[in-house]
Amino acid sequence: MNWQEFTALLVLATAMSFSPGPNTTLATALAANGGLQRAMRFVWSVPVGWTLLLALCAAGVGALVMAAPGLRLAIKAVGVAYLLWLAFKLARSATLGSTDAARLDVGFGQGVMLQFLNIKAWLLALTLVAGWIAGQPDALHRFAIVAPVMMVYAFASNLTYAAAGALLRHWLTQGHRLLWFNRAMAAVLVLTAWWMLGT
Repeated sequence: MNWQEFTALLVLATAMSFSPGPNTTLATALAANGGLQRAMRFVWSVPVGWTLLLALCAAGVGALVMAAPGLRLAIKAVGVAYLLWLAFKLARSATLGSTDAARLDVGFGQGVMLQFLNIKAWLLALTLVAGWIAGQPDALHRFAIVAPVMMVYAFASNLTYAAAGALLRHWLTQGHRLLWFNRAMAAVLVLTAWWMLGT
């Protein structure tokens, strides 16, 4: 992989990893409601799940999913339903540590599995495989470069969003700020679900 390809990889990784999506929204909401430590299980789960997804796409599973409209629709439907369920739980949470906020908790395993329901994650993985890995004589070497770069970006972006949520935590305890913050985060999840339906 030459430096031009590597630079293009870094630009794509920055744009895709730090733009809002289900992962960054959940990282922010989990940290705002439960603190940074509580959100860290999810923050760690994103790069693990995403790397597994990238490996499957590099092995050809991604092409099979894209070629089977029924399977793609099923993944999309489950992903949309899960995001809407999370949005519903989040929109009802008005106090830190409330029962509804506790139910919102997304553990490590759920965070890993969420990557397989995230159309944005699938599209990025397929783009990386098509643009940087597939059909190259050094495909395994390229995967060994792309995967760690994307793991670092996935971790860094979700940690950044979670840290922002944690910093807002004290401010959100006043009045109805937490309720409106949670509703705004829920709206982002609903918009993401709506976007997923259109892809």
